[in-house]
Parts: sequence; structure tokens; C-alpha cells
Amino acid sequence: MPSVLIPTPLQKLTNHIDAVSVAGGTIGEVIDHLEKAYPGLKDRLCDEAGNVRRFVNIYVNGEDIRFLEEKATPVKESDEISIVPAIAGG
Repeated sequence: MPSVLIPTPLQKLTNHIDAVSVAGGTIGEVIDHLEKAYPGLKDRLCDEAGNVRRFVNIYVNGEDIRFLEEKATPVKESDEISIVPAIAGG
């Protein structure tokens, strides 16, 4: 199963686990499986229309899904998925 790196601000939803393995053949499926295992996570990642929020970056093996196929980006068993919330400030 793909490994998903959970950022510190979201680890309260994963019982303070920083990396989890979940099933899924696409990023969208991975997000759905994350939600089943850790309720509330999808709301933090996706907007009301189900799209990845603007301030959330998701990478598959270091590649930004926005430059791939967004939520339809395929994932393999050996892939590493990183969730990186954008940081604002000045």
C-alpha cells in the first residue's frame, strides 16, 4: 500500500501517527481511504466540491499532483505520498 506522510497539524486526526499506509489506486481513492480510517481528514484536504484545497499540496514521490492528474493521479504500492499544507505569513 502507498505510504502517506501526515503533516504535524493533521496528526491529531491520526492519533499522532506521522506516516500511514492506505489502499488506493489514485490520489482520490487514497483520500477516501484516509477518511474511512481517520474521519475528518478529508474535510481538511478537500473543499465542498471534493477538490484538493488550494492551500494543501499533495506530492507523489516528490511530484506535485497539480502538474500530474490531480485526484486522478495514479499511485502504486511503493509510492510515497506527502501532504504539505501551505504556510502563509510574513
